[in-house]
Amino acid sequence: MELQRLAGLTLAVAGLVGYVAGIYTAYPGRSFSITAVMVGITLAAISRERASEAVV
Repeated sequence: MELQRLAGLTLAVAGLVGYVAGIYTAYPGRSFSITAVMVGITLAAISRERASEAVV
C-alpha cells in the first residue's frame, strides 16, 4: 500500500500547487485542484488505515 500512499500524497501536493497557481492566474479547470487535494488526502488516509488493520 506504499504506492497508494505515495499516489495520494503526490496528488494532494499537485492539487495544492494548482490551487496556489489558480489564485494568481485564472485558467480553465482550476476548480479541479480542490478535488485533487481531497482525493489525495483520502487515498493517503485509506492506505494508512489498511496498514494499521493488517498489524492488528
